[in-house]
Amino acid sequence: MSALYPLLMVPIFDERPWGVRDLRPIYTRLIKEPIGESWLTWEDNRVANGPLAGQSLADLARQYRRELGGTLACYEDRFPLLVKFLFPGDKLSVQVHPDDEQARKNGQPCGKTECWYVLRADPGAQVALGLKPGTTLDDFRHAIEQTRAEELLNWVDVFAGDMLYVAAGTVHTIGGGMVLVETQQTSDTTYRMYDYGRGRELHLEEGLAATKLKTNAGKVVPTNGDSHMLVRSQYFQVEKMPLHEPLHAKVTPASPHILVAVSGAGVVEAHGMEPTAFGTGDAVVVPACVGAYSIRPQWEVELMRMSLPTGNVPEPETTLPQSVSAP
Repeated sequence: MSALYPLLMVPIFDERPWGVRDLRPIYTRLIKEPIGESWLTWEDNRVANGPLAGQSLADLARQYRRELGGTLACYEDRFPLLVKFLFPGDKLSVQVHPDDEQARKNGQPCGKTECWYVLRADPGAQVALGLKPGTTLDDFRHAIEQTRAEELLNWVDVFAGDMLYVAAGTVHTIGGGMVLVETQQTSDTTYRMYDYGRGRELHLEEGLAATKLKTNAGKVVPTNGDSHMLVRSQYFQVEKMPLHEPLHAKVTPASPHILVAVSGAGVVEAHGMEPTAFGTGDAVVVPACVGAYSIRPQWEVELMRMSLPTGNVPEPETTLPQSVSAP
């Protein structure tokens, strides 16, 4: 029997110039510096509960391999999914991520396709996905040099409940005034191409080389027949469900489950293992070897669940609204 059990992860709070000091309604802690992201399942995140407390996800992935990360993970010694909360108070840099092929050519383990679920959005909140139709890479390069790159981005209004799919190779950015849950391939490879003069390092040539003028990025069209499924793609699937009664579930050897509470609290229980309590803003990793488990809400909990998809999964159906004016 494996020594693994449902793992409560300690979040890592990442300071960013575009972040905020008020992380409600997810976290109530007092913040001195602006926080842009809370990382939940990165290799440096550490376990908060049980005999493995204090160990990092990277250490556990190397030790337990497929027992933790599942048979579908691209690499047996790396946890396959990175989940974050994003708290943008201002616009993020304009950036792009490489796909798997380009990343591996550059000596990186994988590319970065991601998705964003909009938990909260102020009126007028926007993201940018791709370049306006007809824009060339030379056009975009000149716009960056002339500090007007925002004019060529495809800006999209977003609302609470939207799920946005961001395929690798998509030029993108996020505006302020929202809270997002991001699920992505486990990669931190970002090519920053434009940053509003903030003085941070840019990666223009690498970014242009990774940019695709047409991708499947956009708002995900809801799936018929499964009200809980927000997105299903080659790299991840994300569900969202409100629980008022216990949910009995099963994790298979193919993939771990990541449970993230976006409101409320609950307890994860598995046979022969100590219960794992969690609350809003917490992530619990259910290793692929655990098998049957249950989630018992404490009054109620609104839960997101991330995992690797089985079978030959196409990109999700999306729609990309016409560009609106830049914020």
